[in-house]
Amino acid sequence: MLYGAIIGDIAGSRFEFAPAPEKNFELFDLSDSFTDDSILTIAIYEAAKFIKKHNITLDSRIREVFRSKIQYYGKLYPCPKGGYGSMFLSWLERNSDKPYNSCGNGSAMRVSAIGWLYDTLEETEYMAELSASVTHNHPEGMKGAKAIAGAIFLARTGHDKKDIKKYIENLGYEIVACKHISSRFEPKCQETVPICISAFLEGNSYEDVIRTVISIGGDTDTNGCIAGSVAEAFYGIPQELIDKCDVYLDEKLLKIVKEANKI
Repeated sequence: MLYGAIIGDIAGSRFEFAPAPEKNFELFDLSDSFTDDSILTIAIYEAAKFIKKHNITLDSRIREVFRSKIQYYGKLYPCPKGGYGSMFLSWLERNSDKPYNSCGNGSAMRVSAIGWLYDTLEETEYMAELSASVTHNHPEGMKGAKAIAGAIFLARTGHDKKDIKKYIENLGYEIVACKHISSRFEPKCQETVPICISAFLEGNSYEDVIRTVISIGGDTDTNGCIAGSVAEAFYGIPQELIDKCDVYLDEKLLKIVKEANKI
């Protein structure tokens, strides 16, 4: 449940702030690495797993678990490639328990585990919004997390692309063909979510989705992370790509990702 996001993050890491590559680029390169996207994806997984294990139902306590796991992993990996956003970094350094009203795409890029761990769409959406709210409590920030977690839930429970497209559009996002999307750095959920869903809808395999979204350019590691998380739930991932991804992770992160992949 984590590989889809992490492979997309790693593959997109070397193209952030660089010219958009042609679609046939080498998927992995020596200059690639995991970024803050992978770190925080793992943080949300660890939080959601803890919440489920201990049957935590109180909203305030759920938020505290999400906050503490995000801050723990953020401080454990303080200088990832690409770096944390300035607002997040300030929140992290202050050890703050207050959100900062962000509509940034960080809430959507870290949410993938929630799309896998919960049994209904309603619960998935609710937990996704809570996971976002500890930092990204702007309505667009919470909606972005809800949209991606919901899309993952639908993809893994047998819904087709028409259903997923309708779901995203009903949340208020406009989906356009990838060829009409400009190569701009768009760090807001309201810009990022439609880009990533468009790439997912047009792709014909997990790898093709990743190539499609990264070749658009812009925030390539985050876009790869988000589109990859939905594509994994729909297509699965070839073992060859998983094996190549493992090389980029340290021992601690690899152990967590391997564990999550068995759920």
